[in-house]
Amino acid sequence: MLFGKEAMSAAESQLNRRPRRLRSSKQMREFVAETQLRPADLILPMFVADGIDAPNPIVSMPGVVQHTLDSLVEAVREAISVGIRCVDLFGVPLDSDKDAEGSAAWDKDGILNVALRTLRREFGDEILIMADTCLDEFTDHGHCGVLSTDRFGKVIVDNDATLPLYARMAVAQAEAGAHIISPSGMMDGQVAYIRQALDQAGFSDVAIMAYSAKYASAFFGPFRDAVGSSLQGDRRAYQQDPANIRESLLEVDLDIDEGADFVMVKPAMPYLDVLREVSERSLVPVAAYQVSGEYAMLKAAAAQGWLDERQVMMESLMAIKRAGANQILTYFAVDAARVLRGEV
Repeated sequence: MLFGKEAMSAAESQLNRRPRRLRSSKQMREFVAETQLRPADLILPMFVADGIDAPNPIVSMPGVVQHTLDSLVEAVREAISVGIRCVDLFGVPLDSDKDAEGSAAWDKDGILNVALRTLRREFGDEILIMADTCLDEFTDHGHCGVLSTDRFGKVIVDNDATLPLYARMAVAQAEAGAHIISPSGMMDGQVAYIRQALDQAGFSDVAIMAYSAKYASAFFGPFRDAVGSSLQGDRRAYQQDPANIRESLLEVDLDIDEGADFVMVKPAMPYLDVLREVSERSLVPVAAYQVSGEYAMLKAAAAQGWLDERQVMMESLMAIKRAGANQILTYFAVDAARVLRGEV
C-alpha cells in the first residue's frame, strides 16, 4: 500500500492515463466523440449547364462536372441514396444568353429555373433543393449586380439597383420549386428585399440561407471555371476583407434581423475563427462552405500521393463541424456520406 507522496504520484499517474483510456479503441473513440458529423449535415453544390449533351468535367475540380438535366437527376438520386438531404444548384447559361442585367436568371426557360423545376417534379420534398441567388453567372460582366458609375465616373456595382433583380430572381426560383433561396451576392439589404418579395408572391414557406460572411477570397478560383464566369477585376468592394471579423459579425446580425433563416460563412477552413464567433452568437442555423479552392487543394495533394484523401476529407469536414457549422456545403458530400455510412 502506498502513502504520502508515493500515493499522490500513483494517483496523478492514473489521472494522466485517463485521456489515453478514452482513445484506446475505435468503439471507445466513437463513444466519447464530442463532435458528430452526419450525412444529413452535408449539402452538395451542383452545376447544371445549358448547351451540353454530356456531363462536362471541371478540370480544376477533379470529380466535379457541369451536369446535363439528365445527369443532374441521376446525381441527385445518388445523393439521396447516401443520406444527403440538400443540394445547392448553380446554373451555367450560354454566353449568348448573358447580358448586363443577368435576365436569364429569372427567365422561366433559363437553365437554372428549368433545372429547379425538373428536380422538384422528380423528387418533390424527398430532398431540399436550394438555388443560388446571384447574378454573376448570368451577367456578361461577371459581377454580382448591375453596373453604373459614381459621381466621379468610376464604374461600380449598384447595390440599390440590384436588389429588385435579386427579388425577381428569388421569386422565379421559388416558382420553379426551390425550397431554399440562397442570396450570395453580398448586396446590402438583399435578405429583407428577397423576404418581402417572396412573402408578397405567396412563398412565405420558402427559406433563405444568406451568405452573410463571404470573403473576397482567392480560394474561389476553380468555382469561376465551373460557372464559366465572365468576371474581369475583383469583388472586393462588396465582399468582405480577409483582415476583418467584426464586419462579418455585423453582416450576420443584419441578415438575421432582415429575416435570414440560415447564415453562412464562406470560405470555411481559412475562416474557422469567424465560423466559431458566428456560431456562438447566431440564433439561426449556421452553414459553412468548403469552397472550390479548398476542395481542389486536397484533391491535388492526394493525387500526388502527399495526403491520404479519405483522411484529410473527413478531418477537414470534422474541423468545420467542430468550429460550429450546422450545415456544410462541400463537393466531397457524397464521398464523405459514404464513409460516414460505413460503405467504403
